[in-house]
Amino acid sequence: MWKYSLPTRYSLLMAAGLSVLGAVLAFPQARDRGMRLFRDMEEQRQAPKDTEFVFARIRFNSGGRGFYGGGGWAHDYPDAEEHILQVASEATSINLNKMSYVIVDLDSEEIFKYPFIYFSEVGEMMLTEPEINNLREYFNRGGFAMIDDFDSQYSLDWFLSQMKRVFPDRDFPAMQLEDPIFHTFYEIPTLNIEPPYRSRDGGLPAFYGYRDDRGHLLMIINHNNDVGDFWEWIDQPRYPLQPSTEALRFGVNYFIYALSH
Repeated sequence: MWKYSLPTRYSLLMAAGLSVLGAVLAFPQARDRGMRLFRDMEEQRQAPKDTEFVFARIRFNSGGRGFYGGGGWAHDYPDAEEHILQVASEATSINLNKMSYVIVDLDSEEIFKYPFIYFSEVGEMMLTEPEINNLREYFNRGGFAMIDDFDSQYSLDWFLSQMKRVFPDRDFPAMQLEDPIFHTFYEIPTLNIEPPYRSRDGGLPAFYGYRDDRGHLLMIINHNNDVGDFWEWIDQPRYPLQPSTEALRFGVNYFIYALSH
C-alpha cells in the first residue's frame, strides 16, 4: 500500500476517457510547447517569488544540437514541470504551484539558488570547463540532481565519462529499493517498472546513484526510462495508468528528498 494516495482530482482525470481530446490536442501542443520554450528563454522566465521549491531545468552544452543549441535538455518542457508540480502542490504541504519552475544554464551562478535541478537527455552532454566547475561546486554545496530521459548502455557510459570530469573517483552504483529516497513520501514497492518506451538496445529501466565521499546521495539517475514523459502526458491517455502514477510518486519523492537532505 502507498503511504499516501494521489490527489483525487488527478486520479479521476487520469482514469477518465480523454482519447478524442488527446488526439485533437497532440499536434497543437507540440507547436505551442516550442513557442513557449523560445519565449521563456528570451524573457528569462522566473518562478513565483513566494514559492519555497523551484524545479530548475538545466540547459547544458550538447554541441549545438536541437532546441536553440540545447538539444534534448528541453524535452517535455513545460508540461512535465507543470503537471508534476501541480501534483506536488496538492499532495504535499510544500508551498509551490504548477508555475514554480525555471530554466537555468549549467555554467550560471543561478544554479546555486536551487536545491533541485533536472537534466534531460544527458547522453548528448558535452560539458564545458565552466559547467564542470559549476556542477562540482553545486554538489559540494549539497545540491541534488535528477537525471532523466536517456537510454542505452552507450549513453550511460558517455554520461559517466562526463561525470568523471567532475569527480574522477566516483561511479554510479545501482540503487536499492531500501534506499531512503524511495520512501521519503510515497512508499515505492518495486523498482521493476515499465518505461514509456523501450531502450534502443533493449535495456530495462534501472536506477543509479551518485554519492559524495560520505555516501550521501547527490543525484538520482533514471536510466532506460523517461519519467518526465509520463509527467508530460499525465492528463491524456497516452500511457497506461499504473506506470504514469508511479512516475508521479517518484517525482514527489525526489522533491522531498532534495528539500530534506
